[in-house]
Amino acid sequence: MSKFELRMPKMGESITEGTIINWLISEGDSFEEGDIILEVATDKVDNEVPAPASGTLVKTMFQAKDVVPVGEVIAVLEISEELKSSKKDTVIQSESEESQRKKKVSKRLKPASESLTSNSFSVSNSNTFFSPLIIKIAKEYHISFEELARIPATGNEGRLRKSDVFNYIEEGRPFKFAQPVTQDPTAYRIPQLSFDKGKGKVIEMDRMRQMIADHMVYSKHTSPHVTAYVEADLTNMVNWRNANKKAFQEKHGERLTFTPLFVEAVAKAVKDFPNINASVDGNNIIVKEDINIGMATALPSGNLIVPVVRNADAKDLKSLAANVNELANKARENKLGGDDIKGSTFTISNVGTFGSVMGTPIINQPEVAILALGIIKKRPEVITTEKGDEIAIRSMMYLSLSFDHRVVDGFLGGSFVRRVADYFEQFDINRKI
Repeated sequence: MSKFELRMPKMGESITEGTIINWLISEGDSFEEGDIILEVATDKVDNEVPAPASGTLVKTMFQAKDVVPVGEVIAVLEISEELKSSKKDTVIQSESEESQRKKKVSKRLKPASESLTSNSFSVSNSNTFFSPLIIKIAKEYHISFEELARIPATGNEGRLRKSDVFNYIEEGRPFKFAQPVTQDPTAYRIPQLSFDKGKGKVIEMDRMRQMIADHMVYSKHTSPHVTAYVEADLTNMVNWRNANKKAFQEKHGERLTFTPLFVEAVAKAVKDFPNINASVDGNNIIVKEDINIGMATALPSGNLIVPVVRNADAKDLKSLAANVNELANKARENKLGGDDIKGSTFTISNVGTFGSVMGTPIINQPEVAILALGIIKKRPEVITTEKGDEIAIRSMMYLSLSFDHRVVDGFLGGSFVRRVADYFEQFDINRKI
């Protein structure tokens, strides 16, 4: 065993310090390679610091809530000598151990029919937060979040450890097809059905598509989604933009799309209803101080990514246009960096770009709401003028807000999306560029 200094990692190009949220391993406790030692917050984003190798936590240099500069020693670890010899040797040895573990699992893995020791289960670990290492293993062995929740956890604060998962796999995954315990014999049970998936070209998901799929399933599983709809008259905004886009580009050197106008209105509505700008942490609601608007954007590969306009409420239209254009260009060229896609507090998805009239968006976790903007379409509408009710051609749009009904009720969700529509409709046609 040898001493190892664990330092505050650099978690982004612009990150110079991090705040320790809490220590998951206490002084004197042992850990395995990949176990999460502590959680660190940077720019409102929570990060995990994994153990570089198996060993023991000797001493912590800082406490929870302390702000620590990047590179500062935050703990002293005692780790296995053979794992510390060199980075290359560590990687090779880690891969070798992983291969041996997989071979061992493959030999001992029981058929599904033998592993069904029970037709019911109870959640064994109440902490449903899983580290990236655990999720990686789960993906490799096709273990769902529900099945992970049934595995007995031995880590600190009920955390699931790598050894817990592999022990469970070696036992034949006894709860793979188990159903929840219920006292009501009439309660609905998920049927064990075998579907014919058909024949055709098999396309393997790339890494990003797998991450998107997992994120979407996790969001639907975590947040009870409710969607509210409103209709907005964008005639003034459309006419103003069409009349000023050329002059705007000549004056500011930036293209004027509808997106910065949408971001500007949404940021104003978020300031009016700050509780929509939140996330859930157990039984607590965290209302964010910053208003960072994420823009769901399609990549050339067809995958989806969400670059972030930071502090959108504090920027004028020129700055918003420049920021939006920069992020859009980076997305098209696959040049978005880690800092470009972190820290969003509220997301918009312009489904109208693809011709959709409206959409039912899935919440971008850990946020509590997401707004979909439909296509801007000219339609005959009844409007009230000085002459009375008249039929006129207007540029109309449907807005749909999906929100997490655990913390956002119908009043807040409905009021917020209505306020966004109001800002769209009340756009100043005489606005200066």
